Amino acid sequence: MTAQVLDGKQLAAAEEDRLRSRVAALIQRDGGRVPVLATILVGDDPASATYVRMKGNACERIGMRSRKVLLAADTSTAQLLAAIDRLNADPDVHGILLQHPVPAQIDERACFDRIALDKDVDGVTTAGFGRMAMGLPAYGSATPAGIMRLLSHYEVSLAGKLAVVVGRSPILGRPMSMMLLSADATVVVCHSRTVDLPALVMQADLVVGAVGRPEFIRGEWIKDGAVVVDAGYHPGGVGDIEIGAVQHRAAAYTPVPGGVGPMTINTLIWQTVQAAEGRPRA
Repeated sequence: MTAQVLDGKQLAAAEEDRLRSRVAALIQRDGGRVPVLATILVGDDPASATYVRMKGNACERIGMRSRKVLLAADTSTAQLLAAIDRLNADPDVHGILLQHPVPAQIDERACFDRIALDKDVDGVTTAGFGRMAMGLPAYGSATPAGIMRLLSHYEVSLAGKLAVVVGRSPILGRPMSMMLLSADATVVVCHSRTVDLPALVMQADLVVGAVGRPEFIRGEWIKDGAVVVDAGYHPGGVGDIEIGAVQHRAAAYTPVPGGVGPMTINTLIWQTVQAAEGRPRA
């Protein structure tokens, strides 16, 4: 079997071409006003700084602006909330990204939920999650929303299929399960403490690795002909799934890197452009 590669890098590049045209039209419509994504980075974590830089570069490539808000590692919850309030009130800012994770002294959930719903282009608020889960307009959490766009582009059939999501985080596993359910898949949500996890994964037509542990999901757990989506990325260029063991048995799979990651960033930018256009949330 020759598995189809779900190439997120290629799709993201093609989408950037379309976004570039939309941004140019926006700038013309708004008399030169350029769409802005505000990124908030608290502390000096190197990985987080890299992710913020990548998102800023993606903005620049399509003609948007990235406003970087850098806060010290000892920033308090109150100080971070105040910074978010300023961005919420700024009409020149169309989207707000608070880079995860924040230092331990900060109430991350309170800060996520302070982001105005119409600027929650990363899909991290509880209000946005609730609306999405109920089928109401909301910006989806960027990684699962990016996965759904990738599956749609490659015409991966989901209706009636058994999807097993391994991971239950509030910004990945849980919204992923809701999006798949809305696409008429039958969804099982598992995690690291699930009893007899291999047996459940073996039944899946679609496996989504979102557990945050390198190659936690073994190749032998996955049946021939399954679609394999790996949302993890760890040092050494490995994901949450032992992808090398299924590349020649799967119907389709996302490479690591180059699969889910580029679509996460592209979806964040795509949703910011939507916000700037004043379109209803998807």
